Amino acid sequence: MPAPLSQTLFHPRSIALIGATPDQAKTNSRAQRILTKAGYAGRIIPINPTRSEIGGLPAYPSVREAPGPVDHALIMVPAAAVPGAIEDCVAAGIGVATIYSAGFAEIGEEGRRLQERIVATAREGGLRLVGPNCLGLLNVTDGIPITLNAAVEAEPLVPGWLSMVSQSGSMMGALLSRCAARGLGFAKLASVGNECDLGVGEIAEILAEDEATRAILLFLETFRDSEALARAAARAHALGKPVIAYKLGRSELGRRIAVSHTGAMVGGDELAAAFFRSHGILRVETLEGLVELPRLVVGHRPGTGGRRRAAALTGTGGGAGMIVDRLGLLGDEVPPPPEALRAALGAQGIPVSDSPLIDLPMGGTKGQYPAVLRALLASEHCDAVLAVLGSTARLKPESHVDEFILGAGQATKPLAVFCAPQADGALAHLDAAGIAGFRTPETCADALHAYLTWQAPRPRPAVPDAALAAAHGLLAARAAGVLDEAESCALFAALGIEVPALQLLQSPGDFRGEGSFAVKILSPDIAHKTDAGLVRLGLQGEAAVRAAAGELLDRARSQFPAARIRGALAAPMQRGLAEVILGFRRDPEVGPVVVLGMGGVLAELRRSFTLRLAPVSAAEAGEMVAELAELKPLAGWRNLPRGDLAALARAVEALSRLAALPAVQEAEINPLIIRAEAEGGAVAVDGLVRLG
Repeated sequence: MPAPLSQTLFHPRSIALIGATPDQAKTNSRAQRILTKAGYAGRIIPINPTRSEIGGLPAYPSVREAPGPVDHALIMVPAAAVPGAIEDCVAAGIGVATIYSAGFAEIGEEGRRLQERIVATAREGGLRLVGPNCLGLLNVTDGIPITLNAAVEAEPLVPGWLSMVSQSGSMMGALLSRCAARGLGFAKLASVGNECDLGVGEIAEILAEDEATRAILLFLETFRDSEALARAAARAHALGKPVIAYKLGRSELGRRIAVSHTGAMVGGDELAAAFFRSHGILRVETLEGLVELPRLVVGHRPGTGGRRRAAALTGTGGGAGMIVDRLGLLGDEVPPPPEALRAALGAQGIPVSDSPLIDLPMGGTKGQYPAVLRALLASEHCDAVLAVLGSTARLKPESHVDEFILGAGQATKPLAVFCAPQADGALAHLDAAGIAGFRTPETCADALHAYLTWQAPRPRPAVPDAALAAAHGLLAARAAGVLDEAESCALFAALGIEVPALQLLQSPGDFRGEGSFAVKILSPDIAHKTDAGLVRLGLQGEAAVRAAAGELLDRARSQFPAARIRGALAAPMQRGLAEVILGFRRDPEVGPVVVLGMGGVLAELRRSFTLRLAPVSAAEAGEMVAELAELKPLAGWRNLPRGDLAALARAVEALSRLAALPAVQEAEINPLIIRAEAEGGAVAVDGLVRLG
């Protein structure tokens, strides 16, 4: 029976080094040196067709000829030779091959085809792959480093409770050294490279089950398998192990879908944030945060919402003020201590004002810090505690920090300590006591914010079959492409979203009706009709509507001779208190998302929006509505007319159910008009749907 994947990945009993060399000046020699230096207790099997011995060990021409069994192979040959090495690994019955070699999908089409070839061979033979273009794996707990990373050879391997999966090989070594400098050791590390087979998610799920691992770090450049990462996050949460991510690509990545405003509004970073939030993954803003946050959150659980309060204790007002100021910008609260807490401390001779900052003059007298810390850590008015060390931390690091350690005791809520001076001794003392110490106010504030906004993974709600029955019927016979406004509105109505009564005019004389109407051209080939001058609003009576319809039909055929013109579409004018844009898209990285933003023709300029992974629950839809600041006046602010925000939330929930219709790639309602609460409803005036 094959060994479990976790064993062959991180606990192999034998490792073949394909491409081993006796030349100590060559990079490939490093893998054998690192394993030997670590005292690896299993068999090291050098593979080199021109050598019979390398580094005092028997060498073999190929793994086919090496004595078995072999659990793991590290492949270090040129890209062109990798397919042959993979075939040899399959023939030898090896469980996992880690491919250090570069020259695959990362270099272009030719490399991508080569990568697909080795994946096909491996899958057919039951061989799992790490990489290619990666720096390997480290089991620090048991002294099994399967890597060529120079940092591993240079730095002592410090065992600990952190594990990491990195899409960047070089950053694996960098974080290894940074954490070692802070007294933090690792249990397991993995560099995944191109992730042609085993990726971040599957390896992170294995690490969640690892007994030595208490927290998992992720260094991400992109999402290659978001579903696997979601499963890993859920498993880690179930086992009480925080997952902390640092992701590159905070700027607009340009992944836009030109057919809609929604695609232009939402960039890669907003999608990543929604993914992390939905799956209970903590996100850090800085590399230093990836090193310093784990100690703050390990052993703690995420909240269920509404937890954004920190208490602040300081002996230096300016030091704490920098952090409190940033917390305020991030939307977190630092409430003043309640009267009962102030009275209790006053009875101990510790005067405390009703200021949000508890400032102990001159750093406080001996015994005051522990008393105040214990009171804050036990108080229900805050969810985390910030303490700031002043100059005494540098002059008397141990005695001053001992006060904090005494006060922290067996705290059940996080304590973050910022050292205002450069006080390495104080920070080391805090680290040794298991208390989170921070070197900069920015990182300290960001770490507190990450904890205060950390929520448990939210499973996606099931979509009832009945809610999609009518939509399935509408799409059953449709091929890929863009639905026009009439077809799109029919789909929205099938989801339970209100739409106006539409009239399709093949000729101006087809129109019947009285009142105020809007007319626009109906064509799946013309996306932004307002920009093209193909929309008329506020037309009164039949004569005006018919005249406008004739004019627009003539203009459309003249301006867009290749477009399919299906007629003119007339609809009663809708009135309301506000316009929003409501969108859905099936993102290639994170999956289905629903987007709510301020609507109209300026939607892309405003960039005021909120989003969630789809589908959403009624509660999540309500949260999205509450997050748009521009909608707050509709909640009865200063006696202004109230809008039907409940109807808007129902529309958000309804559109998000498109996640259960795989044919729908993107949908947008712009605008969705919110009526006054007294009139009731939110009506989809215009929209498009793209099938794929």
